[in-house]
Amino acid sequence: MSAPLIKLFTQPNFAWTDIRREEEAHPRHYLAHLLLLALIPAVCLFLGTSYVGWSLAAGETVRLSTASALQLSILLYVAIVAGVAVIGGFIRWMSRTFDARPTLNQCIGFAAYNVTPFFVAGIAGLYPSRWLAILILGAASVYSTFLLFVGLPTFMHERKEQGLLYSACVWGVGLLVMVTILVSMILLWFNVLSPEYLRTTVG
Repeated sequence: MSAPLIKLFTQPNFAWTDIRREEEAHPRHYLAHLLLLALIPAVCLFLGTSYVGWSLAAGETVRLSTASALQLSILLYVAIVAGVAVIGGFIRWMSRTFDARPTLNQCIGFAAYNVTPFFVAGIAGLYPSRWLAILILGAASVYSTFLLFVGLPTFMHERKEQGLLYSACVWGVGLLVMVTILVSMILLWFNVLSPEYLRTTVG
């Protein structure tokens, strides 16, 4: 892990200052962070759905075929990367209402680091469970929201009052974008790619 990444979970206030400084030196530094960490939920979901499986009834385990699990994982990866890019575009568009004048790279970079808790939460995909997913993703949502409200004013050099309003707007748009993209991904996978389920009965 890079120093700014560790600081996001230990010293978030300082982390955003470091990330902004790194962005000014290397405008596309976020790409490695986004493209590599987005693999965590995709790979974990592949392993969890194809090798571990989940239980819908006592004594029965359901898994996806390797091909179906791979399709789902690739779609998830594309959805994550596309979602971060779209959110970054909206952050750039909304900035015209406020004092900030960030570049598109800065906005996508901010979005990429802000969703880091979701990347880490993707480890839960190794053990497919509805309640575990709800718990882990809920915690990731809370911490990502905290990072957003703490980090946006610092990263965009906004006054605190405007930064909070800007953050609230980004939160609403970001939630809408991610839900729309993920639902579209699931519908495409389920209705067009026709997933193949493998059922194993014990006993």
